[in-house]
Amino acid sequence: MSSSSRNETNAAKSRVPSTLKRKVGAGSSHSPTKRGSKDSVADNGKKTETDARPTKKARKSKGQSDGSGREVFQSWPEYFHSLFKVFKTINTVLAFVSSRKQLATTFPIIRTSVEALLKQPLELSVVAEIKALLPDLVIFSYIPKNDLRIHDESASKGKRAASPDFSSFARGARTASSGGREHILVLEFVDNLKGQRVNNAGSYNLPPTLTPAGVKKLIERRNERFEGAVNELMLAAKFEDPAALLQKAGREHIPIDPHRIPSESFKAVETTEVPSSKHRPTIEAVIRELQQELWYKGQIIENRIIDEKLGQTDTLLVPSLSANISRALQSSRNITQLYTHQVEAINSIRHLKNVVVSTNTASGKSVIYQVPILTFLEEDPSATAIFVYPTKALAQDQKASLERFVRACSGLEDVAIATYDGDTPQEARAGIRETASVIFTNFDMIHSSMLPYEDLWRRFLKNLKLFVVDELHYYSGLFGSHVAQIMRRFRRICTAIGNPRPLFVSCSATIANPGAHMERIFGIDSHDIEIITKDGAPTGRKNFLVWNPPLVDECDPTSGRRSSLTEATGLMKFLMKRGVRVILFCKIRKVCELAMKTIKADLSSEGRFDILEKTKPYRGGYSQQDRRRIEHDAFNGNLLGIIATNALELGVDIGVLDAVIMLGFPASIASFRQQAGRAGRRARDSLAIFVADTLPVDQHYVNHPEELFDTKLDELVIDLDNRMVLEAHLQCAGHEMPLSLEDDKYFGPLLREICEKQLRKDEDGWLTLTDQVSHSPQISTIPFETYFNSRGEGRQICCGRHNKGQSTRWFATIIEELEISRAIFEIYEGGVFLHQGQPYIVKEVSHDSKIAKLLQADVNWITTPRDFTNKVILDAVDVDTPLWEQESTGLWIDVPKHILDLLRNKRINVAESIHAAEHAFLNCFSLAQELNTECKAPEKEYKATASQRKRPARPAFMLIFYDAIGKSGGIAVKAFDNGLLLSLVLILQLLNPAWKVNNFLAEACGIIEACRCDHGCTHCVQSPACREGNEVSSKLGARLILQGLLGTRINPDEISPLSGIVALDTITDALPVRVIEGLRIERDVTTP
Repeated sequence: MSSSSRNETNAAKSRVPSTLKRKVGAGSSHSPTKRGSKDSVADNGKKTETDARPTKKARKSKGQSDGSGREVFQSWPEYFHSLFKVFKTINTVLAFVSSRKQLATTFPIIRTSVEALLKQPLELSVVAEIKALLPDLVIFSYIPKNDLRIHDESASKGKRAASPDFSSFARGARTASSGGREHILVLEFVDNLKGQRVNNAGSYNLPPTLTPAGVKKLIERRNERFEGAVNELMLAAKFEDPAALLQKAGREHIPIDPHRIPSESFKAVETTEVPSSKHRPTIEAVIRELQQELWYKGQIIENRIIDEKLGQTDTLLVPSLSANISRALQSSRNITQLYTHQVEAINSIRHLKNVVVSTNTASGKSVIYQVPILTFLEEDPSATAIFVYPTKALAQDQKASLERFVRACSGLEDVAIATYDGDTPQEARAGIRETASVIFTNFDMIHSSMLPYEDLWRRFLKNLKLFVVDELHYYSGLFGSHVAQIMRRFRRICTAIGNPRPLFVSCSATIANPGAHMERIFGIDSHDIEIITKDGAPTGRKNFLVWNPPLVDECDPTSGRRSSLTEATGLMKFLMKRGVRVILFCKIRKVCELAMKTIKADLSSEGRFDILEKTKPYRGGYSQQDRRRIEHDAFNGNLLGIIATNALELGVDIGVLDAVIMLGFPASIASFRQQAGRAGRRARDSLAIFVADTLPVDQHYVNHPEELFDTKLDELVIDLDNRMVLEAHLQCAGHEMPLSLEDDKYFGPLLREICEKQLRKDEDGWLTLTDQVSHSPQISTIPFETYFNSRGEGRQICCGRHNKGQSTRWFATIIEELEISRAIFEIYEGGVFLHQGQPYIVKEVSHDSKIAKLLQADVNWITTPRDFTNKVILDAVDVDTPLWEQESTGLWIDVPKHILDLLRNKRINVAESIHAAEHAFLNCFSLAQELNTECKAPEKEYKATASQRKRPARPAFMLIFYDAIGKSGGIAVKAFDNGLLLSLVLILQLLNPAWKVNNFLAEACGIIEACRCDHGCTHCVQSPACREGNEVSSKLGARLILQGLLGTRINPDEISPLSGIVALDTITDALPVRVIEGLRIERDVTTP
C-alpha cells in the first residue's frame, strides 16, 4: 500500500522563517547553501561612487498588511533596530565593493570599513545572526586562500587580461600540502541579478559589477528583505522571545577556520556526534526535523509512502538443500528460510529449466543462482559457472558475497572464484582458465577473449552448468542486439564441444517483459523459460520525496530557483549528520565532481572532518586501486556518504544505505526506480529524494509526481534483424568455427543471404571467411572495438603530480584514465580537471604518448572548450588539440518551405519548432536511445545580438537524425526506411483519403494533438536525453511541422500569432545539395 501528500505551494505566499518554527539548537544544523560559484563579468565602463544610503520607510502598524498578505509590526525590539543598523552598514560597504572590482569581500576588509562607519566593533556573532536571519542572502564562511580572485585592472582598460599563472597555483598547492591549506574568511551578499544565472555552490563569488543606479536599487532591495524577514520572525514568535531565538540560531552560523582545527582531533570542534546506523533516528523523524529547519521553504512537493510488507517463505521440494549449504547460508548470509520466489526459482533450476526472475530491488535474487552452483559443485567438483554483470562495481560486490558463502560451506573452501575482466592482468588469465570454477565477467570479455579462443576455454565450457546474467534490463537497444548475437555464438560453441544445454538464469528489478526479453537475448524457446515475478521478500517502509528548489527571492518569481546541486548537497549533509547513510546520484561525471567539491568545501568550513573522511565520490574513469578501495569501504558500511554516477545504480548492495538522493531526473523511469532501490536493502525504513532541476523534464515530474510511481515501464527492444550487427557477428562466428546453413537455428533466416555475399563455401560445404577478412589479426573485435571496449585503444592517461613532504622533488602518480573521445574535450593545457572533488591544472599534454601532466591546485573556476557560451568568462586561452573525427550515418527530413514561412509569420521560433519536432519523432521511435539529433542550445538560439554561426538550411530546412557516435548499428537506416514508407503512404492517401498512416511521424503528430499539456511535456515533445535540457522547444511549432510533413491541410487563420519578444532567427536558407557526379540517387517515390 502507498500513500502520498502534496504540499501546495504558492510563490506569492509568505513563508515563516523556520528559526521560529523549530526549537533552535536541537542538534547541529547548518544551511545547505554556503558559497555560490558565480563568476564575474568584466565591466569596461567607468564607475562612479554613489551614495548608497537607503531611504527609511515608515513601518505600518501591527496587524496591517504590506501588500503581500504578510502582517507587519509597527515597533521592533531595540535589538532588531541595532541589528538593522549593522546590516545597513554592511550592505552599503558591500555595495561599494561591488563598484570597485579590484577589492575583494574578505571579512577583515569589510570589518574595518563597517567599524569605521559604526564607530563600534563588529562582532562575529552579530554577522552570524544576520546570516541566520537571511541564510539565502549572506555568505559568511572560510574558503581556501587560493580561491580568492579579483579582477585585473587591465580588463577595464580594454585589454585582454593575461592568462592565469598556473604555476602560482602549483606553488600554493605545495604550501598547502606541507603546512595545511590556508583559509580566509569572506563575507558577501548573493543576489540573483537579472541576466545572470544562479550558479552552484562550492566556491567564492566575485562581486557583481553594477552601475550607480543599480547599486542603489540593490541596497534598497536588500534592506527590504531584512525588514521582511524580521517582520515574519516577529509574527511567528508571538509566544517566544524573537531576539533570543535569533541569537541562538546565530551561534550555529559562526564560521570555523579549518586550518586551525587539527584533523586528528575532531573533538576540538563543538559538533554533534554522528549516531551509528543502528541508532539513527527514523526516516519519519528525520523528515519532520527537516521541515523545521531554517532553510526549509516548502521544497517537498510530494511525500509518497510505501508501507512495509512482511515476507513470505516456503520450503524447497525434495531433495532439500544439503546440511553444509544450509549451514553456510545461515553463517554467511543469516538466512534460515527462503522466500517464495527464491524457492520457486531454485526448484525450477533443479528441474533443468531456464529461469528469469523479476522482483523488487533487495529481494535476495543472488541467492537464486548462488545456491544452485554450490549444489552443482557438491555433486560434481569439475562443474563451472559464468556470472555476467554490467558494471565492475556490481561484479566485485557479488564476487565478495559468493566467496563468503563458499568459504562457509564445508568441503567447498578450495573452490576457485575469479574476476575475468579488463582489469585482470594478462599473466593471471591462463591460470583462471585452467583452475577457476566460477568467473565473474562481462560480455566484452566473452566476445573478445573467450569465443575467439574456445580451444583454451574448452575445459571450462564443457563443464559449464550455469550461465547467469544479472540486471537483464541493462541489455536493450543496439547494445542488447549485440549481446543477443554474442549469446547465439556462445550457445553454438557450447553445442559443438558437447555441452548443448547449460542453464541460463537472469534477474532484473525493473523490466516490463522479462520472459520475452530473455527469449530474445538468449535465443532459447519460451517453453524452456520459467518466469518468476511474485516477490516474497519483506520490504521496509520507504518515503519518496519530490523536492523542488525554492525561488531565490520569494517576492520575485523571476529570480529563478536555487541551484539543484546546492539543494542536493545540503540535503546530503543534513542526512549524514544524523547518521543516515546516503548516496547522491549525479547524471554526469562533471556534476559528480562538482558535488564532491561542494561537500568538501562546506564540511571543511563547518569543521566536520569526521563526516568528510567518510564521504567519497565514485564514477567511471578512476583507477582500479581507487575503485577497489572505495568499493571496499562502501560494501562494508564504512562510509556515511557516496557521490556517484549511475556506475552504482545497478544492484549493488552498498552496505547499510538508508537514503538516496537523485540530482535531476535520470534517463528513464526505470533508472529512477533502480536508483531509488539502492536504499533500504535491510528491510529497514528508507528514503528516496528526487531533487528536481529547473529543466522542463524535471519540472514536468514536479507537476505530475504520480507518473514517477504509477507509470508502466516501457518494453525493452532488441533488433535481431539488424543486418549490420548480424553481418559483423557472422564474420566473428565464421572465425571461431566454420558456419553452415543449418546455423540459421541460431542466427535466423537472414544468415543464408548474408553468408552468400560475405562468406565462401569450401569443398566440404562449410562457410568460412574470405581471405581478405580472415587475415585480419583483429577479426574477433572488428565490429565492436569502439562499441564494447569503451577504453579500448588509445587511452589518455592523466598523471597527477604531487610534492613529497617539504622537498622540492616531485613524483608522478597515475590518477585516472580517460577515453580519447572524452580526453580531447577535458584534457588541454591550462584547463581545470576535477578528480575526486580536487581541482587540477593541466600543465602539459602529449597526444603522442597519451600522457597529461596535472598540478593539484585550489581554484574556484572551471574551464570548458566552446566557441560560444552564455557563461561569465574570466579568461580565454587558445586550445591546440589534434583533429578528432568520427563517422556516422544520418538522415534529414526536409520541412516544407511554406511551413517555415508560416512559423515566421506567426512569430513562432523556428529553431524551437524543429527541436521539438525532432524529439517528438524520437519519442515514438523504439530505438531512439541509439539515435541522436541536433539539440538546440539556448545560449545560442536566444542570443541578444545577431550570431555569425547560422546553420545552413536545406531548400526547406530539415529534421536531423544520426547514429550515436561509436554505435554504427544501422539505426538511422531503419528510420530512413520508415521515411520512404511514409512517402508511399502519402501517395496512397491522395488516391484514397480513407488510407490510414501508421508510422513514427504520424504517431508523433497524433500524440502532440492529443496531449493536454500547454507547452510540451515528456509525453509529446520533450526528451530526458536532450543534451540542452529541452529549453528550446515549441509544442505548437512541432505540431505544424509534423502536419506539414504529413500533408495535412493547415488553416493559417486558425493560428493566432504569438506575443512577446521574438528571438533572433538563427536559421538561414541554403542552396540545394549538390549531387556528386556519378552518384546514383534513390528518388523519392512522390517525385514525378
